[in-house]
Amino acid sequence: MFQYIIRRLFYLIPMLIIVSFVSFVVINLPPGDYMTTVQNRLANQSGMSQDQARAMAERMRSQYGLDQPFLFQYLNWIKNIVFKGDFGYSFQYNRPVSEVIWSRLGYTFLIALSAHLISVLVGVVVGIYSATHQYSLSDNIATVFAFIGLSIPNFFFAIVIMYLLSFKLNMHVGGLFSSEFVFAPWSLAKLINFLQHFWVPVFVVGIAGTAQNMRIMRGNLLDELQKQYVKTARAKGLTDKVVIYKHAVRNAIQPLVMYLGMSLPFLIQGAIVSSIVLQLPTTGPAFYNALLSQDMYLAGSFLLMLAVTLVIGNLLADVLLAQVDPRVRYD
Repeated sequence: MFQYIIRRLFYLIPMLIIVSFVSFVVINLPPGDYMTTVQNRLANQSGMSQDQARAMAERMRSQYGLDQPFLFQYLNWIKNIVFKGDFGYSFQYNRPVSEVIWSRLGYTFLIALSAHLISVLVGVVVGIYSATHQYSLSDNIATVFAFIGLSIPNFFFAIVIMYLLSFKLNMHVGGLFSSEFVFAPWSLAKLINFLQHFWVPVFVVGIAGTAQNMRIMRGNLLDELQKQYVKTARAKGLTDKVVIYKHAVRNAIQPLVMYLGMSLPFLIQGAIVSSIVLQLPTTGPAFYNALLSQDMYLAGSFLLMLAVTLVIGNLLADVLLAQVDPRVRYD
């Protein structure tokens, strides 16, 4: 297994080089750059003439090296990441990119991980119950809720919950804290206030994942229960509990194990639209704003981090799949 992991990590290097270059190309495809946004803002809001605003933008473009050739900018960005851990400077936030990302990554990871764990646990349990009680009333009810969860966008759930909490229950919604606790030091009252807000994004983000995991688990388990090895195990006198949980579930859960690798970038990115609706201080809205304003180093660093987590997630999923399924071999 150790040699397999080393080999996969070795393949990671050229893949990340390609991904980083493609990401940098995509970020620079739209005409102009962030200084174009600054130029328009100076001309429209500060009373400067177009020539003065253009001259100011050119000086800032020269100061930050944005007037250099594309390949030089890319090599300089990669060199600083590899040798200095410097991901560049965020023009929009006037801070280093690493500070912008790390300041938001904690809440993003906490919300996304909580929603993901709940969606997996609840989805798997409900999926097993539905498959073993096929066409029962509880199975039909779970199926209806699963279709609703899959068909309605997360941001719509967020709007509905915000409306109910705000206008029907007179509760503060949006963000992770009430206004009086945003800059207050941590205390028991602030923790309680955080938990009162925290469940909303976890529920909104996790409901679609729960429905998806439930449908996948139900379909896979129903397929496994019809296979010959299950009938043979029952013919040998094994109890239904042993047949289902020791044999059938172990094989039916494999697609969900592989899905875990694809979901790891979600822990970094978060639900962008839902985060914007709920006004959450997570990485999703920062990434979205970076794309709109052409904050190239911030957007490129996000794309690079998502690529790294996707590759690492696939590696972890492969290792975990080999532990779940003894038929899988590392060679």
